[in-house]
Amino acid sequence: MAHSLSAKKRVRQNAKHRLANRRRKEGLKDTLREFQTALSSGDKAAAGKALNAAYKKIDQVTAKGTMHRKTAARRKSSLARALNAGAAK
Repeated sequence: MAHSLSAKKRVRQNAKHRLANRRRKEGLKDTLREFQTALSSGDKAAAGKALNAAYKKIDQVTAKGTMHRKTAARRKSSLARALNAGAAK
């Protein structure tokens, strides 16, 4: 248990930040799920729109510091590869 005032404040801040990060990650997972369903349905136009939405969400999460920028780049690259692989079929 934290004893000093500053340590108690850090505990409160960490709880808030943890909650905000979890919400952002859940929102990102929802967006990625929408992309996967659009991709599996075979609709290229819907998958392209979902990819743009996923890119935007990844960039927002990264800008807030929830995700590292290189992790974001890797995720975006893998999504683009998935879309291109689906378009090639």
